[in-house]
Amino acid sequence: MPDQRRATHTLSTGQEVVVPLETEAEATAVVVTADAGAAAEWLPDSLAPVRLAPGRTAVTFLSVDYRRIGDDAMAPYEEFGVLLAATPAGGPIPELGALRRGLAGPPGGLGDYVAALPVTTEPARALGAEIWGYPKSVADVRITDRGDRRRTAVRDERGHLLTLDAPWNPRFEAAVETTSYTDGDGRGAGAHGGAPARRQPLELSGRFGGRPFGGAYTLGHHPLAERLRDLELGRPLGALAFDGRFTIGGGRRVDP
Repeated sequence: MPDQRRATHTLSTGQEVVVPLETEAEATAVVVTADAGAAAEWLPDSLAPVRLAPGRTAVTFLSVDYRRIGDDAMAPYEEFGVLLAATPAGGPIPELGALRRGLAGPPGGLGDYVAALPVTTEPARALGAEIWGYPKSVADVRITDRGDRRRTAVRDERGHLLTLDAPWNPRFEAAVETTSYTDGDGRGAGAHGGAPARRQPLELSGRFGGRPFGGAYTLGHHPLAERLRDLELGRPLGALAFDGRFTIGGGRRVDP
């Protein structure tokens, strides 16, 4: 990750955190296909869905167990994310433009728009919403291991959102730089009203694992689950696992 000026933020819950923020975490993810036209309606105007095939894009269901946040700035917590593959919308084929920008300089093209991000504590919600504009909410995110599988169940007062099942197989050392996108106001998918998106640089360093066409998910009866059904989700393209250090930098406005 490029060098960034360190900044200290005091959250409404009283915790102080330093950005770029370094954490230690375990994570699993399952990537599925989705209708690109429907996904585009979730994105800010300055972003476009990444097309994997004619009319299809990708949605990632992400489960994270944070073991350390900064210099123990707050208690560990669990998190679940709904991420839409996205890139700045400029150009007739935006993902090719993003690839060109990525080859010419630091990462900042292809990435994931964070549509929803339930977490298990109020300080965790304040951390993401107040610094980066992540659409965080407090929910029950339960992560359990079953042999070489990891299961995540997510629910809140509105009902059961989703159950995620993924291989737990982090074995290979690697470092990856990528990008997340937000609306910058913490409202999430479909609530942006044309506001410019913001990008956050991410770096993951540790052990990774993967399995093509691995993982499974089951949607529950929850308002967000009903919206996800409208995306015409397909079967899993693959599952990922990660165990290591996750660092997030400060956000910047997206210029399409």
